[in-house]
Amino acid sequence: MIDLASRRVAIVGSTPFPNEPFMRQVSRTLTMSYDGWLRRHRVLICDRDGEWSAATRQIMEDAGIHVVQSPYRAPNANADAERFVRSINEECLDRIFPIGERHFRRSVADYVAHHHHERNHQGLGNVLIERVDEPQTGGRILCRPRLGGLLKYYTRAA
Repeated sequence: MIDLASRRVAIVGSTPFPNEPFMRQVSRTLTMSYDGWLRRHRVLICDRDGEWSAATRQIMEDAGIHVVQSPYRAPNANADAERFVRSINEECLDRIFPIGERHFRRSVADYVAHHHHERNHQGLGNVLIERVDEPQTGGRILCRPRLGGLLKYYTRAA
């Protein structure tokens, strides 16, 4: 899921075979009143995949979240999500051979951390989502690798 205002990404669940019962459970988890990821949101944009059934959408509506389905064959209607999927595929998943589910989940979590802390976002004025104040001048340049060196972030030493 992507919060369009902040570009923050949350991996809310994954399964090799998503189906309607899985999506209903994800919907209930996302809309929990005390710690659900969607508790502060009012609108959810989703595609027209079969997993977003009427029952799944009704769970969202009951929690006060208006569900908007994107038009058929219109990937630009949900361009931010499409771009994130393209980025994680090209920069991460196409370049690793996951050795089991745990390795896959860790790789995805590392990429999401890179997306939040180390990747500039043009839609946000070319800044980081979670900015860390760093010295602007002086000091050595340090390289912080992620995913075994597939992704790198350069910063100045304090």
